Amino acid sequence: MPDVRDATPYDALLLLSFGGPEGPDDVIPFLENVTRGRGIPKERLKEVGEHYFLFGGVSPINDQNRALLDALRKDFAEHGLDLPIYWGNRNWAPYLTDTLREMVADGRRRILVLATSAYASYSGCRQYRENLADSLAALQAEGLEPPKVDKLRHYFNHPGFLEPMIDGVLASLADLPEDVRDGAHIAFSTHSIPNASADTSGPVEDHGEGGAYVEQHLDVAQLIADAVRERTGVDHPWRLVYQSRSGAPHIPWLEPDICDHLEERHAAGVPAVVISPIGFVSDHMEVLYDLDTEAKAKAGELGLPMRRSATVGDDPRFAAAIRDLVLERAAVERAEEVTPCVLGGLGASHNLCPVGCCPARAPRPAAAGADSPYA
Repeated sequence: MPDVRDATPYDALLLLSFGGPEGPDDVIPFLENVTRGRGIPKERLKEVGEHYFLFGGVSPINDQNRALLDALRKDFAEHGLDLPIYWGNRNWAPYLTDTLREMVADGRRRILVLATSAYASYSGCRQYRENLADSLAALQAEGLEPPKVDKLRHYFNHPGFLEPMIDGVLASLADLPEDVRDGAHIAFSTHSIPNASADTSGPVEDHGEGGAYVEQHLDVAQLIADAVRERTGVDHPWRLVYQSRSGAPHIPWLEPDICDHLEERHAAGVPAVVISPIGFVSDHMEVLYDLDTEAKAKAGELGLPMRRSATVGDDPRFAAAIRDLVLERAAVERAEEVTPCVLGGLGASHNLCPVGCCPARAPRPAAAGADSPYA
């Protein structure tokens, strides 16, 4: 991006995240918010809630968002980008509708949204946009004029997202015993989703089996593996794997599961494994439980040396990448020529989600796309 710190026409950035409980009494109400309308029995919610109770009923995600907010505000201030940053969650306080109401009261009329999900999918993009539309409708019902909202493009292949993960894998490899280090396998992990959702992620006509969701993760995994080879001289074998499956067992979800994969790699004679959670922006509950608890226990049971590399979190390079994306989108809105900053072979994602992109289970209004009811 040129050395211009102009976010016009935008007057605010909204960090939009999933949210999480911050104490034992929050756990079941939080899970009820997450699963509202899906008919999940309370007994099942209590089972899932045990994951949170292992950690005192507190998800780390809210503190991680606070740290990211601090990093973004610090970066913006140091680089002369005068753009206020707000924070709202889909499923817990601070709730999205409350934050948008505050932004309207502060006079914000053109809002950019940073979602804490880097890839295309219904749950990672369209659902965020549906929640935005719900909140804008709520403001309209209160007699407020909804602001115009745009969402930053998917940032999975931005260098500021990739470089911290490359460093994380390198640090994990260096932490392995020397006699198993060069033979270590890298398992790049992300959230499993139903096969049908994966196949329809992104514009349907542009992607093959697994849709943009799988294609984008494979691109990131290859970029990281290539960088590790260039910096160490060792070509580590790798595989994209999945975690955190939920839902009915008869519905096909993306596989292999991380624990099944550890068993398979151990049986094949792999001497060690590094797990790189490329599908997650920060070390929230699914990383802490599914990888640091379950996968770690499985590796211990197998006698397989394992290290889990860091997520991006509040790394200053990620904060700088968000600044770059803000300035890029602002320049696009001003009809200026822009060269997006990306690595790999997929290029920059679309700025405006097209009609039919990552379709919902049942049609619902979604903001910040070509089919948005809020122009």
